[in-house]
Amino acid sequence: MTTFVDRVELHVAAGSGGHGCASVHREKFKPLGGPDGGNGGRGGDVILTVDQSVTTLLEYHHSPHRKATNGKPGEGGNRSGKDGQDLILPVPDGTVVLDKQGNVLADLVGHGTSYIAAQGGRGGLGNAALASARRKAPGFALLGEPGDLQDIVLELKTVADVALVGYPSAGKSSLISVLSAAKPKIADYPFTTLVPNLGVVTAGNTVYTIADVPGLIPGASQGKGLGLEFLRHVERCSVLVHVLDTATLESDRDPVSDLDVIEAELRQYGGLDNRPRIVVLNKIDVPDGKDLAEMVRPDLESRGYRVFEVSAVAHIGLKELSFALADLVGRARAAKPKEEATRIVIRPKAVDDAGFTVVREEVGGEPLFRVRGEKPERWVRQTDFNNDEAVGYLADRLNRLGVEEELMKAGARSGDGVAIGPEDNAVVFDWEPSVMAGAEMLGRRGEDHRLDTARPAAQRRRDKQAERDEAQQEFDDFEPF
Repeated sequence: MTTFVDRVELHVAAGSGGHGCASVHREKFKPLGGPDGGNGGRGGDVILTVDQSVTTLLEYHHSPHRKATNGKPGEGGNRSGKDGQDLILPVPDGTVVLDKQGNVLADLVGHGTSYIAAQGGRGGLGNAALASARRKAPGFALLGEPGDLQDIVLELKTVADVALVGYPSAGKSSLISVLSAAKPKIADYPFTTLVPNLGVVTAGNTVYTIADVPGLIPGASQGKGLGLEFLRHVERCSVLVHVLDTATLESDRDPVSDLDVIEAELRQYGGLDNRPRIVVLNKIDVPDGKDLAEMVRPDLESRGYRVFEVSAVAHIGLKELSFALADLVGRARAAKPKEEATRIVIRPKAVDDAGFTVVREEVGGEPLFRVRGEKPERWVRQTDFNNDEAVGYLADRLNRLGVEEELMKAGARSGDGVAIGPEDNAVVFDWEPSVMAGAEMLGRRGEDHRLDTARPAAQRRRDKQAERDEAQQEFDDFEPF
């Protein structure tokens, strides 16, 4: 049964905002007491938060679909809807958030660090909030925005100071069990360690963490064995320790060749060249192991490695190794730049930044003008297109933003198609420049007489079809001499 998972694909959905309410206050002797529709509640966010008590992503492996709650709709009597509850997802320290293309979205290190994976939708305004001097009793309200839908990948990279690397059964698990209080599974067969083990070591005044990474084999960086899956767990470590087996029973292996193979895999994986290395010749309690350690030690030291001869079983040489690692960890910590307090950076928009763009496209030989921008797209999502007054209000907002002026500059004519939003989810309508701001001209509640006229583009298409039909009829009636 799987008990450790360090990579999962997560499908998160934020809550949608509640719809605004269109209501009119009524009481005795006051049948039209004014608009009193409340605003809709905000949808809940999906937030990833580092929790030190969580050590694996197993929970999200079994249930990868997570959704926050929706906001409640507004009600009459100026009662706003309740906000949706944020969904807090605890993740282990060292979790990296990526998109489906592998781009890093967030690197969560440190207890309490959080990242909003999916933003909840805004609640729609009620007609009380939409009332103005010219629009005293709006017969519409804004819709709530849908929440974000995101597919993300979570990868766990162990946060440790020291990483033990080496072949399977080289004695890494035994070594971490005697250096710290960790109790990993230990046995004499390949791939005993199937998950990284963490231990805490105290050497003098220095306290550091040590990780036992599953054994590497030739080709690990290309996906062979378990190495590729767990090589990411050495990325955050400050010191690498090569644990070499001096008592192996395999005739084609020796400590020097084992070191060369593991170093080659680390180089192919990349990003670890600047980490200090220490070589540990393990199992010197075995007579042949002691002799082999003394034989290869000069060769390893000539390469610039600090070499320690130890025995995890007999507890030989552990104190010297522990203090040497503490010294390297202390140097690495001192070399790190001091963390500064988070600075709040305010980036105001440029004065001439309209917040949207207009691009001309050709679709089926007809011009189409696509409008992209945060505000126009949000306003379209919040519009109830079954209510003419709401559509007129949208036209007023777009006109005040300057969309109509930009369409004219781009060469749009009456009846041309205008799309607001991305290609896969856009609202398309025929542009009529005569539909301008004019809330004071509204008729009955819920209606806008500016939209009563036939759409020019539709009429133009009907005229073209009539011309084609007439030409076809003339062709059919033609009799050759």
